Amino acid sequence: MEIKKLLQHEIEAFKTLITIFNEVFENEAEIPAARHLEKLLSNPDFMVFVVQVNGQVVGGLTIYVLHRYYDTKPIAYIYDVGITPNFQGKGLGKALIAEVCRFCRESGFEDAYVEAESEDKDAVEFYRKTNFTYEMAATHFTYSFD
Repeated sequence: MEIKKLLQHEIEAFKTLITIFNEVFENEAEIPAARHLEKLLSNPDFMVFVVQVNGQVVGGLTIYVLHRYYDTKPIAYIYDVGITPNFQGKGLGKALIAEVCRFCRESGFEDAYVEAESEDKDAVEFYRKTNFTYEMAATHFTYSFD
């Protein structure tokens, strides 16, 4: 097993991860064009980490870097975390979170956080098995612009 941060040119690995996200989150969204994915991967405020087994992407996560006005250290907002179902329950997700937290600590982040809907019992249970600092209940408000 290997955990790595994707580089700008590693678009195929990113596409594989998005396919895994679609499967895990039961989403039918189309995979964006390679040009868009390359643009995201070249953005220093967006990161993609993947878990590979025998060279094959089997999961990963994305991070948005949040810069704050009241502190110089950024926060890592972990947006999506997914491991393909055939590899779930083998410790890969926990290893991924641990490695990303190590990366963030060494890169000067204040902290990292991830949100899970309280109704998503599997996600909440998973995050509770990781080495988190604290848990906070929150209410999420969305403003849509369709």
